[in-house]
Amino acid sequence: MRALFITHNIPRFDGDAAGSFVLRLAVALQDQGHRIDVIAPGAAGLAERATLEGVSIRRVRYASDAGMTLAYTGTMAEAVRETWSGRFALLGLLRAMRRSVTEQLREARRAGDPYDVVHVHWWFPAGLALWRAFDRGQPPIVLTMHGSDVRLARATLAAHPLMRAVLDQASVRTVVSRWLAEAVARIAPNARVSVAPMPVDIRHFGLGESVVPRDGILFVGRLNQQKGLAALLDALAMPALANATLDVVGDGPDAAALRARAELLGVASRVRWHQVLVQASLVPLYQRAACVAMPSTEEGLGLVAVEAQLCGTPVVAYASGGLPDVVRTDAGGSLVAAGDIAGLADSLAALLKAPEDARHRGLLARDAMLASFSPTVVASHYAAFYRQAVGDVT
Repeated sequence: MRALFITHNIPRFDGDAAGSFVLRLAVALQDQGHRIDVIAPGAAGLAERATLEGVSIRRVRYASDAGMTLAYTGTMAEAVRETWSGRFALLGLLRAMRRSVTEQLREARRAGDPYDVVHVHWWFPAGLALWRAFDRGQPPIVLTMHGSDVRLARATLAAHPLMRAVLDQASVRTVVSRWLAEAVARIAPNARVSVAPMPVDIRHFGLGESVVPRDGILFVGRLNQQKGLAALLDALAMPALANATLDVVGDGPDAAALRARAELLGVASRVRWHQVLVQASLVPLYQRAACVAMPSTEEGLGLVAVEAQLCGTPVVAYASGGLPDVVRTDAGGSLVAAGDIAGLADSLAALLKAPEDARHRGLLARDAMLASFSPTVVASHYAAFYRQAVGDVT
């Protein structure tokens, strides 16, 4: 099977976390004998053609180097919503992606080696870029929604008909969590959707040295309202966590406000701030933490929770979005109601005070993650979707 991935997010270099799960899926599919090529947006300093872990990636120019800032940083929605330059860049991105995809499909047909399927990641922007770009089923489209695209549609009524139109042209539609499937059903009730998560690189996320003492709370994510660091800082100020420390890994629009909040709450001396880290630098933090906190809301899935638990680190999360699919209470995870600051503090404190129980929970969680998110397992699911898509149009 030959598949063409279309995505706005995939690693730019070895170790880059941006869209790493898309690359993991491509690599795993190739390991199973399929052939995968990728088309993604360009960015300043990136070559037009590259190969990462054996996967061929074509980066599409859509503006000047200074203008190619929409992809890879998680700020596309803000840039398009808040600036005219972002809106013009989006139009350029949609046109350039559409043109490049149709050209690559045509070249493959002329060479006598056509693609069997096009796998579109995120209905927006990649799916929208391909809307009516070619006849349905020529080749068939598998569309995967990851979370940010569905949240965008939920928040923007005008996006509903666009999303339905994009979903309608796909032969197979998937989402990475049950919550996303329910959210899609409310917008596009006639669209049949399957739940299938993305893979995680199990080579890097392991238990580490057993003799290293685990200590403190770890947060990894964008510093914005949705990821919930403000709630975690409030929890850190409660008596239950009076002596706890917190490592924060990430950046985002609320960075300055969150640092100020830590000062105001009197917890700044117990918080260590880190910039966004490549995986090689992030893994030791997972392995040293006593627990990971994920007080985010409407998370599409929560790959940080998967990574943490693969490192044997138990996770406390809000029971929101796709997180209950990942942070399973029957497999070492702890869930609290979204917005329950006291519950968040108490659950984190319980793990900090009982390291043996935390270790047991982490090992249970690791086994569960290996069974669901290993690249081999996930790639087998998506290979079956490809066969289904091809079968539906032949």
